[in-house]
Amino acid sequence: MLEAFVFATILCGFFGIILKRNLLMKIIAMDIMSTGVIAYYVLIASRGGLLTPIFSDVRNGTYSDPVPQAVILTAIVIGLSIQALMLVGAMKLARDNPTLETNEIEKNNTP
Repeated sequence: MLEAFVFATILCGFFGIILKRNLLMKIIAMDIMSTGVIAYYVLIASRGGLLTPIFSDVRNGTYSDPVPQAVILTAIVIGLSIQALMLVGAMKLARDNPTLETNEIEKNNTP
């Protein structure tokens, strides 16, 4: 059930990128899609019954892998920086164009 909600989030973001004409809406849709991808990765990587990889008295236990946590943190940071870069690009376009609609920007910048 949870996987269905995560896939629905990814699809909402994907269709938002395709169907929306406003650049800010496209940026928000891309952020929603990346959040869904990160949530799916966390959903797949989480397993019950794992121990933390620290020194303990338990021998031969099943330890959790810290690599997915590092990958998720890296994906969050990269997603934030990409979103900030896209917002700066939208601000620069808004300075030159009266609207952020992609059709109007293409009309104004076509030679």
